[in-house]
Amino acid sequence: MFRARPVAMAAALASVALLAAACGSGGGQEDGGGPWKPDRPIEIIAPAATGGGWDTLARTSGRVLEQGGLVDEPVQVVNKPGGGGSIGWAYVAQTPDTPTRLFVTSPPISLVPLMGGSVYDHEDFTPIARLATEYMVYLVPDDSPIGSWGEMVDLLEEDPRQVSIAGGSSPGSMDHVGLAGAVNAAGIDPTSINYVPFDGGGEAMTQAVGGHVDAVVTGASEAAGLVESGDLRPLAVSGAERATTLPDTPTLQEEGVDFTFDIWRGVMGPPDMTEEQVAYYEGLFSDMTEEESWKKQTKGLGWTDSYMGSEEFGVFLDESSRDSADILTRIGLIEDGEGR
Repeated sequence: MFRARPVAMAAALASVALLAAACGSGGGQEDGGGPWKPDRPIEIIAPAATGGGWDTLARTSGRVLEQGGLVDEPVQVVNKPGGGGSIGWAYVAQTPDTPTRLFVTSPPISLVPLMGGSVYDHEDFTPIARLATEYMVYLVPDDSPIGSWGEMVDLLEEDPRQVSIAGGSSPGSMDHVGLAGAVNAAGIDPTSINYVPFDGGGEAMTQAVGGHVDAVVTGASEAAGLVESGDLRPLAVSGAERATTLPDTPTLQEEGVDFTFDIWRGVMGPPDMTEEQVAYYEGLFSDMTEEESWKKQTKGLGWTDSYMGSEEFGVFLDESSRDSADILTRIGLIEDGEGR
């Protein structure tokens, strides 16, 4: 009977193991076929409903990547709304070996876990790239009797519950913190305000336009269309400078409120990504930010370029989480030492 030599048998088993690893690499190849790249559609998860900042970032990115010929596979945007982002994060975290499933992100990835709204935080995922930054805007329906930020503050001082203010994120998340920080700086107890959360800025603004709430806080880019149409009227923005899309709207600092709040926007992936997979996406999104179509669209949205690669973005996320804990503590939403 023929018997395989031990060395030959070991070589054969090693070949089988390599083949199995290649077949199970989660959407790409890392063997002799060259650097890793996806061999199936790329999913970009927007952890909110359509119409908000996450949805806008995901769809803008997907469109530029495809139209610029930067990807060989199609890019699919999938909305997973709920829980201030936690539903979408869980969806990605539960498939750690699927490197073709990414998600767009912003400050709630730090804020929501600190408030106990998610069992996952930034440390459970792989940073890919930070892409852009924008500011928040505080708005009222066009026919509102509230004529300025100062007038809204006056009403809140009389009775903070009489003004209902919608946001597209859960209590303690981005919109809520952007509002609470501003009213706190204006001398009002942030825990007393009537904040009404919705799943995404689009839904929050719809409620304001429909007269179901008195005001709304959201990203400046999200509100640009409804401001232009005359449905919403901006009172102030949270940036150190006026937003390019809302040049006639004063900053909070111009209104006498010493508070600023930046909305950074980026992309992350599942936890078990390899160095080769991270390198592929890092290069991909770096190339994307150099596309003229990206520059044109983000300028129209009022986004400022603030690109960071994976390693730098990871350091930034650690710092952002510490800063988030500090601001939540200062406005009374958590106590020292709380959070995940």
